[in-house]
Amino acid sequence: MNNTIYLRRANKLIVDEGERLDRLPKAYLATALKNIEVLGFTFSPSLIRALYTLSKEQFKDLYDEIIAALKAMVGAHVKYCPMYPDFPMQVMQADDVELYLNAMYHYHTLDLPRYETADRPPFLDRVNLKVIGLGSKAELHTMMRQLIQAKGSISDTDKKDIDTVLEFTDLEAIHEILPSEIPFKENAGFVVASLLKHEKANLEQIGHYFTTAMDVLRLAVAWSNGDVSLAKATRFRKFKRRERRLLLGLLERCYPITEDMLRYKERWIRLGEILHPSEYKHRYIRCEEAFDILRNNKPFTTFNGSVELAFKYCQIWTLIDLLLQRPGEFARRLDQLLRSTEHTEYVVLAFGEVANQVSTPVLLQVKNHFTHRHEPHELRVFFPKGNVAKAFAVSNTLPDIDKAACEDIVQGCERVLMERFSVLPSLGKTYVDQRLQNYLVPFSQRSASKALQTIVRGSRVPIMEGDTIRFFSWWKEGMVNDKPTGRVDIDLSAVLYNHNWQYVEHISYTNLRSSKYKAVHSGDIVSAPQGACEFIDLHIPSIVDYGGRYIVATLHSFTNQPYCDLPECFVGWMMRKNPGSGEIFEPSTVSNKIDVTADTEIAVPVILDLVERKIIWTDLSLTRHPNYYNNIEGHQKGMVLIGKAMTDLRKPNLYDLFNLHAKARGELVDTAEQADVIFSVEEGTTPFDIELIMADYVV
Repeated sequence: MNNTIYLRRANKLIVDEGERLDRLPKAYLATALKNIEVLGFTFSPSLIRALYTLSKEQFKDLYDEIIAALKAMVGAHVKYCPMYPDFPMQVMQADDVELYLNAMYHYHTLDLPRYETADRPPFLDRVNLKVIGLGSKAELHTMMRQLIQAKGSISDTDKKDIDTVLEFTDLEAIHEILPSEIPFKENAGFVVASLLKHEKANLEQIGHYFTTAMDVLRLAVAWSNGDVSLAKATRFRKFKRRERRLLLGLLERCYPITEDMLRYKERWIRLGEILHPSEYKHRYIRCEEAFDILRNNKPFTTFNGSVELAFKYCQIWTLIDLLLQRPGEFARRLDQLLRSTEHTEYVVLAFGEVANQVSTPVLLQVKNHFTHRHEPHELRVFFPKGNVAKAFAVSNTLPDIDKAACEDIVQGCERVLMERFSVLPSLGKTYVDQRLQNYLVPFSQRSASKALQTIVRGSRVPIMEGDTIRFFSWWKEGMVNDKPTGRVDIDLSAVLYNHNWQYVEHISYTNLRSSKYKAVHSGDIVSAPQGACEFIDLHIPSIVDYGGRYIVATLHSFTNQPYCDLPECFVGWMMRKNPGSGEIFEPSTVSNKIDVTADTEIAVPVILDLVERKIIWTDLSLTRHPNYYNNIEGHQKGMVLIGKAMTDLRKPNLYDLFNLHAKARGELVDTAEQADVIFSVEEGTTPFDIELIMADYVV
């Protein structure tokens, strides 16, 4: 199980090497290499040497695990049977009457039209194989520890991986995974709940992770399989007596607790009904007092209430005095405070006094915000807290503020960050690839989907070599948690816009092919008891020549089931030079594949910028309009809004982050050959080393 996780996350395997060399016949290894090559992978020399030491039985067990994992990673674990088996030529050559009759036949019978599959020329495109390396348990444990140490939220996939590794790790080795500190408290709540679930921790081992009442609430939520971001309320489980004592004991250690508890008053009241603090009122005195204030609505002045009151009456000096007590809140309120007064210089000076107490993620975002504060932006984009990957865009109506104040804040943030990074180990000669400007810093991965290669939302990845991009989707209906899904119809669509985000055309079940350029859909399948698939081919040069620029790829649940209620659903894309060669689905050409599991009915995995040949990693969802069918015609406004927002997104990027580290703790050099440490897209620390970046560079 751990090897499956390690392979998916790092393209590495752990091999328990045998005592003598050359135990494995060469034919076994050659066959395995040939089989994984079809999937787009190969073994490194060090891994090959390690595999030679295995017995036939050991190798077969490992191979079975590897091949199953690799197939699932690229989407080759299922069978692809599109409506038109000789896609794309069959659709392009058929007349409108044939396409219409085939669709009506399928809608009424749920059978696919019968076509003989013609011979397809062999697939001859050159593929750059991904290399699977030799790893170790220590490296896997380090990766998990870095993930736990992340300074921002992690995804559901990350949490499942951590939980699995903790479950299968011996008690003696748990210390290799657990850091001394878990800075992001959502992660602390989840990790400790996992340890307790697997009976691998006690109060004394976990107590230092909890310093506030919110931390304890998150633990209770995680222990109840709820949302540790607290974006949604949780139905608490019935805790055993010893578990109740543990939670109350952690809460009693925190100080102060009442104000923290009032932020989620109703949830604490519900939790109190289960914890029964009055049973232990002589043991946990402060807990009993806090619950008494909550239950009986006793008066209590809170910090946030005082701040809001001061803002309401424009009491700037009171605001400064209050916010100096909580530097993180000061940073988050800084723009609002600057907009509220003409005395901006005093606000800047006050913030400068406490900036060194603000966390690195917040400082980086403050620096970025005020760097771009006066640039013209049509929209402001917000990503709300929670597990659903949604974005909200509103018109940018922020009033101007003093430019000098903005510059001072940017310089102040940079100075603090440089001082903070300078005490870290030296990097020596350091190369920072300018292409990293296209990749964003991973602050929050809470709603990131499981993918072949996970990228931070908003990053811009080069489109691989080739003229045709082929999108694919696969889904299945059936039983989920002992409930039938009913008929499931997922529609793959692509909407084309020009450089001004004006609609050009769409390719979907309502328009299988374009009359203007080379774009074609494989046909609309509306039921998937055995699984179903759809494909879209888009010929980049013909679209650009016609004036198209942006393509928004979407999945619509036409039958209105949320993706989280399906047995399986995923989407991906591959680059093809000759669309008619090879199989319709060639695993080795898959650029990326995303599992779609959000609690939503419309998914927007990526946006393409064909002029710049960039894939904008979107991984977002739209809210379905209640008065329209769930298809692209009914959601144009929302897609344009997301498109504009994501293509104009201004967030801290990895180039700026690594440059700060290089200046603070090393010497910048012009080429990778000159460097001791490399930050690049292909080598050294890359944008895909998300665990490492979140743990060691956003410090």
